[in-house]
Amino acid sequence: MVVGDVATAVDVIVLGAGPAGYTAAIRAAQLGQDVVIIDPKSGGGSCLNEGCHPADHLLAEARRHQVVNWGALQRRKREIIDAHRQQIERQLERHGVAVAQGKGWFINATEMRVEGQYGALKFIFDQAVIATGGKPTALNTLPFDGEQILTPTQALALEHLPSSIAIIGADYIAAELATLFITLGVPTQLLIPAGHRLLAEFDAVAGQLVETQLKQNGVAIKHDVTISQGFAVKTDKVIVSVGIEPNTAGLHLEAAGVAIDACGFIPVNDRMQTNIPAIYAAGDVTGGPPLAALAIKQGRIAAEAIAGRPVQYAPQALPMAARTDPEIAAVGLTAVQAEALGYDVVSTQLPINAGSYPPLFDASHGFALIVAEKESQLLLGLTLVCPHAGDIISEAALAIELGATLTDLAETIHPYPSLSQVIQHVAEAALETLNHGWP
Repeated sequence: MVVGDVATAVDVIVLGAGPAGYTAAIRAAQLGQDVVIIDPKSGGGSCLNEGCHPADHLLAEARRHQVVNWGALQRRKREIIDAHRQQIERQLERHGVAVAQGKGWFINATEMRVEGQYGALKFIFDQAVIATGGKPTALNTLPFDGEQILTPTQALALEHLPSSIAIIGADYIAAELATLFITLGVPTQLLIPAGHRLLAEFDAVAGQLVETQLKQNGVAIKHDVTISQGFAVKTDKVIVSVGIEPNTAGLHLEAAGVAIDACGFIPVNDRMQTNIPAIYAAGDVTGGPPLAALAIKQGRIAAEAIAGRPVQYAPQALPMAARTDPEIAAVGLTAVQAEALGYDVVSTQLPINAGSYPPLFDASHGFALIVAEKESQLLLGLTLVCPHAGDIISEAALAIELGATLTDLAETIHPYPSLSQVIQHVAEAALETLNHGWP
């Protein structure tokens, strides 16, 4: 590649090397496209390097050991992340994806400039995928300073455990961080902003159970907190997790004619196209739920649409999980959401300790909550609060995608004993076909 104003022509240029970006780049290359991927940092994006991967590793290790060496834990975390990142980089290389490390922006709808450590590059492209992700939203009254007021990413990379910590937020990230730090023995406050409830992404009863357990574990929870000018809290560190905003500033989208909404996110159609047909967007930058699984799916759809395949982004089921204590996962509709859409629903909740699995899997508390259309028995949603909920929920996601019914789930033989049996049992309870002594 030539440094300066001499342009390199490529079929597809991908902005961003996170889950949406590297998936789009690899899939486009598999489909015969000449691809270059651009990112100012290393591959893997925030999920791998700074977000869900580090959080999951730290929490798993904290739960595994009664006494934690934080420094050693951080070193091991970096080793695991480095190994995973290298796998992604090898995949890009194996599929012939060129990597340009630097900051890219649009010159117009067919040209892009990249400035990095080794100078400036210019590309002419036929198609582009914008997958630059998002970043934590700051509070005007409590801006991030990297010292005391931290993003979730900065909190996960602390060199030393704080003497105490306060977390402002109500989403799954805030709940996971509260779980992590209280497990590590750090005095923890969870401050839920006014107008929000904990884990609003999930059924209300699930959020209530997780909140109860957090309190039992020692987390001090305050509701309806107003973060006004001069807000102060007695703590060593403060983490703010109140949402994300898109990384679209500086991309010069206006030069390419790409439209954004009032919050800076990029609207797309069901083929991940922006208002400019040759320019696509995928992942957090599109304004959907900030989930890596969603970003990966959208990146693949974008690449296949570019290759002319008859694809459409229209998932029937989007599973979510939070590594709290107990773990929580859900897919599909809650009963409230289903009724708002006009469904006549049957909704049944089954305690996790109703079966034979609790002693084997340390599942002393939690539940399964199933939602179905009453007449057809069509599965509409499932919420699980139990160990390994994030692993088990995939069965329900597949069931919803395939249009399964309560009878389908109840008649499917599950391994015995296993936590996955709770899905079979809650379907049976909803059908009232068997009596296992459930209340």
